[in-house]
Amino acid sequence: MDQVTTVRALQARADAERAAGRRIALVPTMGALHAGHLALVDEARRRAQFVIVSIFVNPAQFNSPADLGAYPRTLEADLAACRSHGVSAVFVPPASELYPAGYQSWIEVTELAQPLCGATRPGHFRGVATIVAKLLIAAKPHVAVFGAKDFQQLALIRRLVTDLGLDVEIVGHETVREPDGLALSSRNVHLTRETRAQALVLSRSLSAAQRAIDAGERSRAALEALVAREIAAAPLAKIDYAELRDPETLAPAPAELSGRALLALAVYFPKAGEDQVRLIDNCVLHVPEE
Repeated sequence: MDQVTTVRALQARADAERAAGRRIALVPTMGALHAGHLALVDEARRRAQFVIVSIFVNPAQFNSPADLGAYPRTLEADLAACRSHGVSAVFVPPASELYPAGYQSWIEVTELAQPLCGATRPGHFRGVATIVAKLLIAAKPHVAVFGAKDFQQLALIRRLVTDLGLDVEIVGHETVREPDGLALSSRNVHLTRETRAQALVLSRSLSAAQRAIDAGERSRAALEALVAREIAAAPLAKIDYAELRDPETLAPAPAELSGRALLALAVYFPKAGEDQVRLIDNCVLHVPEE
């Protein structure tokens, strides 16, 4: 497994693999790899002969310097995990490689970046769109694999690729969960035993909403109120958002649901000091045809 630190070196390796007729897959990550990331790697291996994993904690997508500083960094363990899952090359650039002195070029996806995470994290998706575009340019993949837990991010990246005419297939992989339903996240390491138990309220809320729909509920307001009550049952949980949205446009779902609807959640839990752990989760609810 190669470890590459510069864009030029990665592009040269990608050119050689393409010239040899091999398909390239990219799995972008910020490290602190867990089973969810490795499921993306396994999916990438099913789709390509040469798999690149990028490990880069992107400063441009953090709103808080404290959050950036607290993001877990476990490079040696990450490299070992990549090696054991058959990764061909790991791209581990320094920040100066991707954001050189005087950097001033940014990419924005306007409408999809506004609601949900974008409403409380200004500039976050500008950082996401920019770094993903830069990684696609560096790795030259035929396919790139992302987790569907970050539903808004996945939708934004698909829009980016379509709008810019990039020659890459974007694959979304379903959310990987613990046996009790908690969505895997690098941020889970910041949960205490108490907040870890209460964090299960996210997956329980998703299930409760689908059960209500199966029982005949169609009102967006009623379903959002139901989810808010479910989350309120966890005394340490603080809702950032709990909203029903159109899964394609991320516009608010209609007042009376029909077809599919995205239920997107972001919830804060306390951790040591004044910081908080922000967890997200989602599911696409299926409304049976009348």
